[in-house]
Amino acid sequence: MSFEKKDLDVVLVPRGLLIMFVYHLQLLYRYLHEPHTTVMGFENFNKRFWVRAIMQAATFLVSVSLTLCSLIGAWISNTNNNFFVSELVYGDTWATTLSIKYISLLICFLLAFSCFIQSARHFVHANYLISTPSPNVRTKGVEVTVIRGGDFWSVGLRALYYALNLLLWFLGPIPMFLDSIFMVLFLHYIDSNMKPLVDHEFDGKQVVEKVEQRVSQMAMAIHTPSHQN
Repeated sequence: MSFEKKDLDVVLVPRGLLIMFVYHLQLLYRYLHEPHTTVMGFENFNKRFWVRAIMQAATFLVSVSLTLCSLIGAWISNTNNNFFVSELVYGDTWATTLSIKYISLLICFLLAFSCFIQSARHFVHANYLISTPSPNVRTKGVEVTVIRGGDFWSVGLRALYYALNLLLWFLGPIPMFLDSIFMVLFLHYIDSNMKPLVDHEFDGKQVVEKVEQRVSQMAMAIHTPSHQN
């Protein structure tokens, strides 16, 4: 049986996706058991302090994901588009494979859209909790809300990374496979953290005492001249 160019999709594409999947399994293990060695774990540690002392929104990336979904839908409906089935693509160019490419890319953008929406929702909710002057709002609950927002943000970005990988699949399995290797090296670089964790301290009572002391000094300075007169 001869090896044809369309067989490259069957050989290289699963291996490229497997490389990405195995890397993220290893990253998940480190995130759960050794969070200080990952950027996400390091950021979560700092977010707990950030909660006690800003809200960030994901509106831009949500809009980008939704716009790209619309463009992909319009592209799918355009039956006159024959670029990705031309001889320039070295791989399987059958209509079924092309449909799989479109659907996979669309799923990644829809997942990113959903995650960014949930990220914005959790950050908005955390902002309301932080600004609520009530002792019933527990710090731990706000911390969990902020960290969940960060986790949804990270998953949304990972979906965009996969979308970029699948986008190169339209040019053939070879660019997609090479991008998988490059993406893993790039993600390993940005996901690794070597900075030590800093134990943040926030003494609310000390702040209140300093404020009371300052107010007392100001009151005495205002009262002294009038008393002398």
